[in-house]
Amino acid sequence: MISATWIKIYTVVFASGLAGALILTPVFRSLAAKTGFMDVPADNHKGHKKSTPLLGGLAMFFSWLFCIAGGVFAIKWNLLPAFSKIAETHLPGILQIYGNLCFIAVGAAIAVFLGLIDDKYPMSASVKFAGQFVVALIAVFGGNIRLNILPGFPGVETGITLFWFMLLMNSINFFDNMDGLAVGTIAIAMGFFSVVAALNCQYFVACFAVLNCAVCCGFWFYNTTPATIFMGDSGSHFLGYLAAVVSAMVTFFDKSVSLSRFPVLMPLFILALPLFDTAMVVIIRTINRKPFWIGDHNHISHRFVRMGFTRKRAVMLVHLMALTIGLGILPVLRGSFFTAAILVIQAILMLGIITFLQLYLSDRPDARE
Repeated sequence: MISATWIKIYTVVFASGLAGALILTPVFRSLAAKTGFMDVPADNHKGHKKSTPLLGGLAMFFSWLFCIAGGVFAIKWNLLPAFSKIAETHLPGILQIYGNLCFIAVGAAIAVFLGLIDDKYPMSASVKFAGQFVVALIAVFGGNIRLNILPGFPGVETGITLFWFMLLMNSINFFDNMDGLAVGTIAIAMGFFSVVAALNCQYFVACFAVLNCAVCCGFWFYNTTPATIFMGDSGSHFLGYLAAVVSAMVTFFDKSVSLSRFPVLMPLFILALPLFDTAMVVIIRTINRKPFWIGDHNHISHRFVRMGFTRKRAVMLVHLMALTIGLGILPVLRGSFFTAAILVIQAILMLGIITFLQLYLSDRPDARE
């Protein structure tokens, strides 16, 4: 069970991250307008008709960074007397991973900077992939982030983790195609990751996930329809990077409490929508003989719009699907083999429905735009 004290801590962390994003986002929105860092709707596959500030990634990053720095400072100098006992108990552990946390922050900064450059001066796909690989290397080797899925095969785990980072950074980049879509989906995912970490007594991993969720929620307030600021590639790289970090840090399978090995699949289902959407658009673009990194209207959100939904309701439907899959897979963490198997099959069937919706209308002319 999660203690009342830790619930209070998670609440303080969430409130801090939310307040930071709510305060800083308008600042960076104004800065973008003054510096001309705008998304000008020329051939814009997002469908917006007016120039929109494009520094949302920086707003989220600095909100996140200030909260982390403030939290570390407050714990080290005992500035939160209500939590002094817990802080004193866990301070040695915090200091021990302080170096790793610094590398994680450096990786986040480079991910944001890489996206920021691409927002202003579009890069070739090869250059962007190379930059993402550097970011992944920093997190894996500097931050000591690994997907713990193949104990005894560290080299294979390292390779899979590097691929996981690049996959998620690009998946969220692809998924950011409508107001509030990507940031809302990642906020939901971070919420589930925080619950899993808290249940596993990974207190500070849970705090990290809660902070990420809060920053997303604060930015979503300005990014939802009609968006007054976009996250840009800097924001999508940042959120994809955080999703990779948190999903690797959370322990899903624990021999002492897990009744099956199905929990190792949980990150795939919690992040299923952006991952499956990416897989489907890559397949469709390949079939249509188009480069997979070139944007189009083949995403699930676009298909919902072609089915008759407004853009806002299409985004809402995607978020509801993310919540449904996440809630459905959560009991797998502690469920028996039979229960876990049924819930995994249910989640797979849900993804089958999503796949069908991805392919629906694919032969119509407007699906090839």
